[in-house]
Amino acid sequence: MSSINTNIAAMVALQTLNQTNKEMLQTQTRIATGLRVATAADNAAYWSIATTMRSDNQATSTVMDALGLGAATADIAVEALNKSIDVMRDIKSKLVAARQPGVDRSKIQTEINTLQSQLQSFADSAVFSGENWLKVDSTGPTSKTIVASFSRDSTGSIQIGTISVDISATGTMLVDSSGSGAGILDQPRAVTNGINGPNPYTILTIDISALTDSTADLTDLEDYIDGVDSAQGTMTDAATTLGAAKKRINLQQDFITALMDTIDLGISQLVDADMNKESTRLQALQVRQQLGVQALSIANQSAQMILQLFQQ
Repeated sequence: MSSINTNIAAMVALQTLNQTNKEMLQTQTRIATGLRVATAADNAAYWSIATTMRSDNQATSTVMDALGLGAATADIAVEALNKSIDVMRDIKSKLVAARQPGVDRSKIQTEINTLQSQLQSFADSAVFSGENWLKVDSTGPTSKTIVASFSRDSTGSIQIGTISVDISATGTMLVDSSGSGAGILDQPRAVTNGINGPNPYTILTIDISALTDSTADLTDLEDYIDGVDSAQGTMTDAATTLGAAKKRINLQQDFITALMDTIDLGISQLVDADMNKESTRLQALQVRQQLGVQALSIANQSAQMILQLFQQ
């Protein structure tokens, strides 16, 4: 039935054209943004998962920054420790040379003084971002923690992983800034005799300028050599501790980098648009749009055809 009040063909053509335009708008949006799930309206479940994963990935990126700071601090401490070990080697050589009877120990002490000052300088200047793992207050925290991981379990609970570095007297402490003498360089060590009997000394206060060739003084000199050698061994252990921590930091950095890439890939699988598919779909929709416009035009002409029936 033909009706001039209701053009059913035009209504159907218009609905089809509107649907085509809607699909074309969706496809053009996907091409413009590169996303097939850009808002919760596109796919609420995927959008929620992707949003959480992006947030976690951003937190993981901050973990990478923290690892970088920790690695830099460890690098400086390791470098200062290595240089300190070299200086300790020189001090021990000077003391061994001073063991020879008849040498001018006051001149050797002048060289040792310079080396002792250098040790103090290494401990004072091993600072990065306000952190010094070699000059430590023994009355405060004796462990440094580096943020190493960010994770979320199946219940949604967040967990922060850390790497701990021992900066106590048994760890990396060279100098005790509290004055308690708990560091490797400033801890009291005993000699057998001393000027007035057994006398404590530290690596930073060794003084052989007044020693003579007497048996007692030579014994004390040997005590100094033993003390320096022992301190050097402890410093080597401290450098090993820091080296192990640095290695772990490097491994964690590699893992975090791979983890972030994997998370990005997972997000991409959920929400990214297939550009090849969308471009092909856009071309098909353009053809459908053109046909829809033409069909609507033909449908709108049906009323004119009815008018011709009443013309004479």
